[in-house]
Amino acid sequence: MLRERSLWQRLVMAILIFLALPYFLILVYALPFMRPVSTLMLADLVALQGYDRQWVSIDDISPNVVRSVMMSEDGQFCFHGGVDWKQMSGVIEGTLQGDTTRGASTIPMQTAKNLFLWNGRFFVRKILEIPLAMTADFVWSKRRMMEIYLNVAEWGPGIYGIEAAARYHFKTSASKLSTRQAALLAVSLPNPIERVASKPGRGTQRLATLNERRARASGGYVGCVLD
Repeated sequence: MLRERSLWQRLVMAILIFLALPYFLILVYALPFMRPVSTLMLADLVALQGYDRQWVSIDDISPNVVRSVMMSEDGQFCFHGGVDWKQMSGVIEGTLQGDTTRGASTIPMQTAKNLFLWNGRFFVRKILEIPLAMTADFVWSKRRMMEIYLNVAEWGPGIYGIEAAARYHFKTSASKLSTRQAALLAVSLPNPIERVASKPGRGTQRLATLNERRARASGGYVGCVLD
């Protein structure tokens, strides 16, 4: 009985540490010199595949990228606290009615998933993701959040971060990406394996054109990062 109780206590302690560790790392990652890696990067290392990622400061990333990514992934990024509850409630309502809706993941939610969780549509993951996103949004500045997101996002097999993506797809640096290149990279984010920014199909090109128009009109929507 004592041995069984000890095993249960260890299991509970391990679960608690697993749940608490991301919140500790959020505090650590607030330090500007920290360069977080994603769970996908770690998985590539474990699989002995390696990956390409060169960290760049937000100051060395073209404003075209910030505008395009924000308008594509999270237009209310500057105005919510990690979760866009209005969009989330719409998705929940649509799901209950049996409608097919797009996801309501914000940039903080995607960043939390990339850093601490896993891919795929799992209800348990979403439950864990929301408080992590809200905590990260509270602890980090919006500029820091965007900097981390753009440096851990996947843009191809083993290609992580905007600098590696710029060099892999367009043979340039993140600081020199044009509006078109930024738009193509932004609209490829939901599925960068199938939507190849450097070899866009007609659908991807149409999305990029729409994204360019939105980015040009973004104005105050991106002020928390670019002002």
